[in-house]
Amino acid sequence: MDLTQLETGEKAEIVEVSGGWGMMSRLEAMGIRLGVTITKISAQFMWGPVTIQVGNTHVAIGFGMAKRIIVKKNQT
Repeated sequence: MDLTQLETGEKAEIVEVSGGWGMMSRLEAMGIRLGVTITKISAQFMWGPVTIQVGNTHVAIGFGMAKRIIVKKNQT
């Protein structure tokens, strides 16, 4: 499932990022990389930004970028 499909408050592990070098480096700079556990904080209706928590930091990313981040829900 992609990041946009998570419900608010759910935790998930990033398992794949479908993007080019520029997108990968931008996400890495924000602490978003493979194996990291994130929590979805909020999302706007339809095409708005998605806010996630990475560690102790809140990050807002665009809907298109969030669609390219594949996650696996944590079972906790």
